[in-house]
Amino acid sequence: MTLRAHGLAVDAPNGWEIRIARRAHDPESPGSVPRPVLHAATIPLPADRADFGDGVLQRLSAGDLFVTLFEYEPQAATTALFAARGRPTPTAADFSPMAMQPSLPGLSGRQWFFNDGGRAFSLYIVLGSHARRAVLVNRLHPVLSTLTIDPRADA
Repeated sequence: MTLRAHGLAVDAPNGWEIRIARRAHDPESPGSVPRPVLHAATIPLPADRADFGDGVLQRLSAGDLFVTLFEYEPQAATTALFAARGRPTPTAADFSPMAMQPSLPGLSGRQWFFNDGGRAFSLYIVLGSHARRAVLVNRLHPVLSTLTIDPRADA
């Protein structure tokens, strides 16, 4: 089944739950426009979860994964932080327990910043077990390989 919303589309393989939504308006940022966030996990996604997984990460077991694709303001796409073009292709060597903020025992993560079609994104992936990262990274590919990002309409 393909899930499509807000210029993002991805297939949801068996055993994955995926949601795409616009974040809530930030009252501390007048004039800001809520941007899309995609969450994917091998566990049920709770309704109450933060953009980067708080509320989900604490529930991961050793065989689980969590993915956030977080879109930033359009002008960020031209900054140095988002200079990488196109989605990354994660490998087991990319992940580290040190990338977890806050550190959660056994978990391993990685965050990438990139631009695609004039849009700025962060891809944040958490593996339920650093020791099993090679197996878990292979479980990511059926999701990440189907991800499509529409170009920004005014790009």
